Amino acid sequence: MTANEDQEMELEALRSIYEGDDCFKELSPVSFQFRIGDLEDSKSFLLEVSWPENYPETAPDISLEAFFNNRISPETKQYILSKLSEQVEANLGAAMMYTLFEWAKENQETLMENHQPVTSAVTLISNSDVMNNSTSVSKKKEKKEQLTKAQKRKLIGRTDNKGELPRGWNWVDVIKLSKTGGKDED
Repeated sequence: MTANEDQEMELEALRSIYEGDDCFKELSPVSFQFRIGDLEDSKSFLLEVSWPENYPETAPDISLEAFFNNRISPETKQYILSKLSEQVEANLGAAMMYTLFEWAKENQETLMENHQPVTSAVTLISNSDVMNNSTSVSKKKEKKEQLTKAQKRKLIGRTDNKGELPRGWNWVDVIKLSKTGGKDED
């Protein structure tokens, strides 16, 4: 079999195995994303794998540079990539994507044992500035007028069963206006 035929067979197998699995995403016929762990899990990470032309004879390109992984330290990323490359070496020459993904799932705790969530200083500064500015503005906006029980009852008494005021509640009587303050043309 040629490398292209191997790739086609493995691609079909991956599609059938991971059909309906939201952890697996096919970006192109030779490029994939696989999330290890749940979205809410702080120790989850996203593998991006792409096949070079001679895959599986040559190793796939594995990356952890997705935005999803921006909270993982460079040291942890390097550790994960080194462990994955050991698995790649052991499976070189054979279809290995399923094996890699499943191995990563089984060893997630080990791979992420030294994980400390990373946040950039720039993000912290800009968030705190935004928070300080927005809290002072939002405190002013949040203050609502508190109604007494009597005021609430009066409002409810004026509304229909849908909570709407009856048609014309704010209309002005034309007759009252003419009596109280129209210009006299004498």
